[in-house]
Amino acid sequence: MADAPFSSAQAIADTRRWLERAVIGLNLCPFAKAVHVRGQVHFAVSASDDVPGVIESLDAEITDLLALEPAVRDTTLLVVPNGFDEFLLFHDLVRQGERLLARRKLAGVLQLASFHPAFVFAGANEDDMANFSNRAPWPTLHLLREESMDRAVAAFPDAELIYEANIRTLERLGREGWLALGARRS
Repeated sequence: MADAPFSSAQAIADTRRWLERAVIGLNLCPFAKAVHVRGQVHFAVSASDDVPGVIESLDAEITDLLALEPAVRDTTLLVVPNGFDEFLLFHDLVRQGERLLARRKLAGVLQLASFHPAFVFAGANEDDMANFSNRAPWPTLHLLREESMDRAVAAFPDAELIYEANIRTLERLGREGWLALGARRS
């Protein structure tokens, strides 16, 4: 996928639609619906197309997230629509983001998850439906509060089975079903 001009509003709309239709609609993350319904998911866009600029945006989003109570903002999705369509470049960006969390001594406070439109599990075929559990319309960095995740996992029986359930759901859905969701870039 080549980088194309974007609008921040469109990148957020695409990401929100993916969250609602795929992540919540398919129940890929059983914890997402509650925070979304309560308005505790913050959507942001980094206009930067290089690692230092995106890390600066991520650093600001970390500060903003920690400044608010979880009841106000529990999680942040930072969409990165410029310069990171190449998965390996994005993977390096994610590693830099994890280093930022370590430098800020936020292990056990925040964790960084990531989603990418070209995500492929190691050893998997590109078209394997399991890959779609980690695909979003735009490269996306997801900041999660560890404390909130711990509470959600404790309240969810057999949380370790979510991944397997996601694979079954995505395989039943198939590529045609995924495309019908409309959970990709517009």
